[in-house]
Amino acid sequence: MAARRQSKNELDAEDRNAMPDSAFAFPRQRKEPLNDASHVRNAIARFDQVRDATDAERAEAFKRIKRAAKRHGVELTETRWQDLGKPSATMKSSDKPRSGGSRGNQPRGNQPRGSQSRGNQPRGGRSTGNQSRDELYAEAKRRDIKGRSSMNKSELERALKGS
Repeated sequence: MAARRQSKNELDAEDRNAMPDSAFAFPRQRKEPLNDASHVRNAIARFDQVRDATDAERAEAFKRIKRAAKRHGVELTETRWQDLGKPSATMKSSDKPRSGGSRGNQPRGNQPRGSQSRGNQPRGGRSTGNQSRDELYAEAKRRDIKGRSSMNKSELERALKGS
């Protein structure tokens, strides 16, 4: 059987294990190698997916990414690590915006739960009138309400009040 041809930017386990800790954005975890432009772009894109990193480690990782980006000719528009973010307990990769822009240009209904403005509501328990469509849908699913997938927010509210 022919050996699989490895692309220039692909790291196999042997190459990755041979790299020094300093070649990674997060050296303690050996996450996000910075050995070429492709991996630097990947480290920028996945910065907010690295778990169990302190804010100090994120600040150091951002410095390493900035140096690697300059060395490999990768444009980095962010000026602080906070601009790249850090993972939240509920964030899934599907919640991230697909375009390079901010969430400000997306319709409110497409934002992940918790990112919509709550006005003067306290952050803790919300009354049922202020739940997002996603939260209402989750409750409708828990109660096994039929037809919930095609319901809008007001229809979900009515169905939940009726059950």
